[in-house]
Amino acid sequence: MRRFFGAFIPIRVALSGADLAILLLLGALLVLGMALAVQAPAAISGPAVRLAPELLPYYALRSLLRMAAAYILSLLFSLTVGYLAATRRWASAIILPILDVLQSVPILSFLPVVALSLTAILPEGVAVELASIVLIFTSQVWNLTFSFYQSLITIPGDLREAARIFRLNPWLRFRHLELPHAAIPLIWNSMMSWAGGWFFLMAAETFTVGARDFRLLGLGTYLQMAAEQGDLRALGWGLLALIAVIVGMDQLIWRPLLAWADKFRVEMVESDEAPSSWLYDLWQRAALSEWFLRRVWEPLVERVDAALGRLSEQLAVRPALNPIPPWLVGLPFAALALLGLGYGIVQAYHLLGALPASALPLLGLATLASMARVLSAQIIALAWTVPVGVWIGMNRSLAARLQPIVQVVASIPATALFPVILLFALRLPLGIEIAAVLLMLMGTQWYLLFNVIAGASAIPRDLIFTTEILGLRGLERWRVLILPAIFPYLITGLITASGGAWNATIVAEYVEFAGRAHATLGLGALIAQATGQGDYPMLFAATLTMILTVAAINRLVWRRLYAMAAERFRME
Repeated sequence: MRRFFGAFIPIRVALSGADLAILLLLGALLVLGMALAVQAPAAISGPAVRLAPELLPYYALRSLLRMAAAYILSLLFSLTVGYLAATRRWASAIILPILDVLQSVPILSFLPVVALSLTAILPEGVAVELASIVLIFTSQVWNLTFSFYQSLITIPGDLREAARIFRLNPWLRFRHLELPHAAIPLIWNSMMSWAGGWFFLMAAETFTVGARDFRLLGLGTYLQMAAEQGDLRALGWGLLALIAVIVGMDQLIWRPLLAWADKFRVEMVESDEAPSSWLYDLWQRAALSEWFLRRVWEPLVERVDAALGRLSEQLAVRPALNPIPPWLVGLPFAALALLGLGYGIVQAYHLLGALPASALPLLGLATLASMARVLSAQIIALAWTVPVGVWIGMNRSLAARLQPIVQVVASIPATALFPVILLFALRLPLGIEIAAVLLMLMGTQWYLLFNVIAGASAIPRDLIFTTEILGLRGLERWRVLILPAIFPYLITGLITASGGAWNATIVAEYVEFAGRAHATLGLGALIAQATGQGDYPMLFAATLTMILTVAAINRLVWRRLYAMAAERFRME
């Protein structure tokens, strides 16, 4: 058994001490949040939602601002954390276990705790807005962080050697090598982050707990209200508004960025199918843009380069001149963490002690059931996203035509369409099981598709021409060129898709439809039921079980595959 799986899964590897410390600290934070949640107001009145179409521009603007705030936070987090994890060994030892755990956190089970605890210490309006941004942030950030980290650890060695020969300081190396090398995957994953964000926006804007109405005015609330009332006309207007926002962002932001980033491809042959954008072409031809670049942008960049270059050199040299033990720097934070950890462990012990003995086998069976659904959704997603993603990514003219269509389809919240899916699925044998897998698939397959498209579109044209000259066709071409080239991107997509699938179990395994609750055995159903009933012991136990399960999968499978991608499938 070990000999068969040894190449992929290091069975001897278990959760490390760092993993266990992070899990304990996360559990302590969850317990602290629950303690604050008890102090939240007993009743919170939500806003009045009107389905008048003329209000849609206002609703769309509010949703767009929430998404933008979460995306800016996600991008800053990804660039900082991904860079540290890829360039500092000590940071990698700390950050990667944290990312493994945080990416596995079922944020939909944390949303009640976050919202209730924030309302206990902040004004109601501010607390609800912050809670929604936090939820959207967690749906956008992980694929960006993993994509940037994957790009940094797979930079060709000759390019790093060239940076050393030219003696680029850390800032100039980041701006001229590392960020350009990661540009195309970051743009595609940014599109995926926005698409995934729309999925969670609906949950963030339509959240209620008993008498506490945390709803926010926005597109998500509009679509949910229209679906609940069966108002197909309003639902159609809401979907048209969402599609208009997505197409507008494609034309005004994503397509110009892809056309601009095409110059960062690592290839010896110029492409005859470069991405195009009417807005980018207009900017290139305008005399105003030339004046802005020459008089404003270039002088500003020179000053920023000089300032950040000096700062990065000082930071690189200072530890050698005046070394400070790392343990001394982290001592105050460690002390605070230990205090919080001790309090959390005591409270967690009381919560888990309140669980009946019958809950343990139930949690085990629910974990296996949810794992089977997640695996099924990933296998189905792999079966179609890999060939379709490669087909789109390697045909750039086709990618330009299909890109907005893919974005629109990926961005339509699956939760808005789920009542329709459930209506038909419940008539079939095992209908709720089929519906649950379909919802998980709709929420996670796009992580794979966008990453495969990014990987296929980044294959150098000279390598493609070389395989054509050698006469490689069919499976041989896939084995020699395509699969090795997209493998790092595929692993990034699988990691984020796995986390998204586990999150989606909470809305897929327990559904209230037409006045009835439809549930199936699974961790997501346990979390959803415990949230509705205010059963904090079961909520804590089910959430912790899901975190431990996904963290173990990340450590035993994905971490090893990431190392393989960095060592064996780097473009040199």
